[in-house]
Amino acid sequence: MTYLSDMGYVHRDLAARNILVDDNLVCKVSDFGMSRVLEDDSESAYTATGGKIPIRWTAPEAIAYGKFSSASDVWSYAIVMWEVMSYGERPYWEMSNQDVILSIEEGYRLPAPIGCPVTLHQLMLHCWQKEYSQRPSFSNVLSFLDKLIINPSSMITLVNDALSFPDSPEEMPDYPLFISIGDWLDSIKMSQYKSNFLAAGYTTLDSIATMSIEDIKRIGVCLIGHQRRIISSIQSLRLQLHHIHQSGFQV
Repeated sequence: MTYLSDMGYVHRDLAARNILVDDNLVCKVSDFGMSRVLEDDSESAYTATGGKIPIRWTAPEAIAYGKFSSASDVWSYAIVMWEVMSYGERPYWEMSNQDVILSIEEGYRLPAPIGCPVTLHQLMLHCWQKEYSQRPSFSNVLSFLDKLIINPSSMITLVNDALSFPDSPEEMPDYPLFISIGDWLDSIKMSQYKSNFLAAGYTTLDSIATMSIEDIKRIGVCLIGHQRRIISSIQSLRLQLHHIHQSGFQV
């Protein structure tokens, strides 16, 4: 994909189903039926109208405005990473395409598959930034993955550097550090569930960071939209707490 991007190609349909694997386990990108060439500038974008779009693999700006670029391919590449790490799960599971679109707009991102290294999931999240200009380039991604391949033990030590790509204009968003569960729920306009969390024994931010979607349902959050908003915020909180603990601070 680094090669294709450097050559000015936008694939538009990156997905595990379009990756061929030969006898030597070499993976090759295939199916260029939707691809286009950016002849003037490989860093630019083009606007498409009409036609079907693979919603679950497509960046939000491409869905909303038909704006495709190498950055939208980077978004799709991270979905492929998630497919591989989840051993072929369907992205967003049984959610409808419309629910996927709304969830992404609200800030929801796919959680880390079971057993997925934190470093790789942070890379996915960086590729899924809403602003396409803030996503890493394919050359950034390639350089980072090369480091992991050469030195797999760095999978842990590189956690704090997972989002430090040379050409990236911004680091991971600086999420506010909430003093209490009430403050956190207030910030995402879900304060009506304070008693639900406390009654279920979730009294610290660290305990909240371990919650899954099933835990959210179990404490009485029944509305799907509210479940999505809370679990998305928990993902952000989890990353923030991880960085804080790595730095030696206690919450």
